[in-house]
Amino acid sequence: MLDRFCIKILKTPLETSATKLHNCGVSANQVTLFGFLIGCLTLPALITEHYLLALFFILFNRLCDGLDGAVARIEGITDAGGFLDISLDFLFYSLVPFGFILANPDQNAIAGALLIFSFIGTGSSFLAFAIMASKQGIENPIYKHKSLYYMSGLTEGTETIGCFVLFCLLPQHFATIAYIFAAACWFTTFTRIYSGFNTLQ
Repeated sequence: MLDRFCIKILKTPLETSATKLHNCGVSANQVTLFGFLIGCLTLPALITEHYLLALFFILFNRLCDGLDGAVARIEGITDAGGFLDISLDFLFYSLVPFGFILANPDQNAIAGALLIFSFIGTGSSFLAFAIMASKQGIENPIYKHKSLYYMSGLTEGTETIGCFVLFCLLPQHFATIAYIFAAACWFTTFTRIYSGFNTLQ
């Protein structure tokens, strides 16, 4: 829901940083992989309940996610790069609630599992429509610079990052926040399925 606004705000600083990385010979795929590896450090930080450190790794990962796209637009967007980026993004999204489950399984297991379950809904509806939209030549007028069709919804990347930030700042309330965000994700899933089915018909 908020991605389109955040993209406009971050466009200039990301493009400036991406140009510097490109001039240093850093590729978009290298940024993607480096960001994912740093993001994976979130898991041990969460398990050991170092939540502010985990927050740093989360934000660093998301910064790299913005930078790799900006670098890719300089190099030229490729299907392979887009595939790598979205695959690692969804893995990272599930890693965060999994870390909170491992940190406190007695309190967080059910809420964390439900949130991961809801991510399956948002992710599968998102990717399934992107595949069909590509086959039918449907383009998204809002996200023209993306390598695949980005279907909007109540919960997008910006909202997910905001949720993760709340998790790290208020870890004692993980379950409550997770239940609320999972409900929002399911709303997104059902609206995507409904609008996607009708669009493709």
